[in-house]
Amino acid sequence: MAEGERRPDKGLVDRSEGFGERLLGVLLDRAHEMPPQLIAPLIAEEVTRVGGRDVSILLQDYGQQVLVPLPGRRLTVGEPEPIDNSPAGTAFLYATIAEVPRPDGVRMYLPLLDGSDQVGVMALTLDTVDDDDRRLLRRLAGLVADMLVTKHSYTDQFFLTRRREPMSVAAEIQWSLLPPLAMSNPQVAVAGILEPAYNVAGDSFDYALNEDILHVAMVDAMGHGLDAATMATVAIGAYRHARRAGIGLSEIYAFMDRAIAEQFGPDHFVTAQMMRLNIATGHLQWVNAGHPAPLLIRDHRVVRLLAGPTTLPVGFGSEDPQISEQMLQRGDRVLCFTDGLIEEHEAGEEQFGEEQVIHWVNRIEHGEKGVRAVVRALSHALKRQRGGRTSDDATLFLIEWRGGTADHLAVLD
Repeated sequence: MAEGERRPDKGLVDRSEGFGERLLGVLLDRAHEMPPQLIAPLIAEEVTRVGGRDVSILLQDYGQQVLVPLPGRRLTVGEPEPIDNSPAGTAFLYATIAEVPRPDGVRMYLPLLDGSDQVGVMALTLDTVDDDDRRLLRRLAGLVADMLVTKHSYTDQFFLTRRREPMSVAAEIQWSLLPPLAMSNPQVAVAGILEPAYNVAGDSFDYALNEDILHVAMVDAMGHGLDAATMATVAIGAYRHARRAGIGLSEIYAFMDRAIAEQFGPDHFVTAQMMRLNIATGHLQWVNAGHPAPLLIRDHRVVRLLAGPTTLPVGFGSEDPQISEQMLQRGDRVLCFTDGLIEEHEAGEEQFGEEQVIHWVNRIEHGEKGVRAVVRALSHALKRQRGGRTSDDATLFLIEWRGGTADHLAVLD
């Protein structure tokens, strides 16, 4: 116990179990041994206890177009809900509760947040809604999200629900490598997206927040199909291994370079971008090994490219990779992307190009809130502008530095 801190008198603390604790406690008590197929009826029973009905669990599809109902005993399973222009989509994209009055009551859509990653949406109907309902159901939705994330590792049920079309083996490998598509806290937020979702092969990204340092990597392995997926897997694995060894960006590049060269030989390579952002100060460092320059976005507009020395792709070897630096201002965003986004073109016509990307970033930044909504809207808009074609993989990864501190979250009110 810290000096000067008084231990509370247990006789003065109310430790009795109230209605809300009992409701949430059932999930906590049973979660560790709950088989995946029993999650649905337990959730439905919990909602019934607070007067709710017609419960649906909606999960985002891999293409990030719709929210798909999870089948399960006592769950209501209807048609998929579009993410754009629907109450369910609003709850999902902006992590907020959406309420729709109906003749039989109020339909509530609650975001399922695991940490800050949006897993999906829980929908239910109540006769009436007050602040106590909102508070209790928001916490219930948080526990449901944690259960879904925990259980998905040992069942195919959630993967199959999210899959709207056949997926290639290479894409299966890449999706299994990815961290959560979005992460957010008071100091920093990130979001990424891959396309084509069901056929991606050589593109991937990774990130980790260790104390005050956000680590980010984006890779694009040469070629297509399983060969590219295998190289990307080795590149991400080597990056994680080196990152966890606590070495610098130059050493991380060298480690990844050796891993690719030794495994695949001198004719194979992976373009990559490795970054470190100090979320306390806004100091950004990066090594660019063959990627397009990131975009610096300030006040919802691209202010410039983060141009700098480009190092040879991973696998070709560079004895002295150059580290670039930039001090960010609070609210700045950095958009990283692979060359598949700008090199697409019709036969005989010009490439899509960087200027088009900048135009659409500026347009979408003014119409969307939150990094996840921006990345998703930008990816879909750019794909439409390219004629819906993706002859190569394309990846977007957006970082927002917010500054500030998160210490208040560790203090009980």
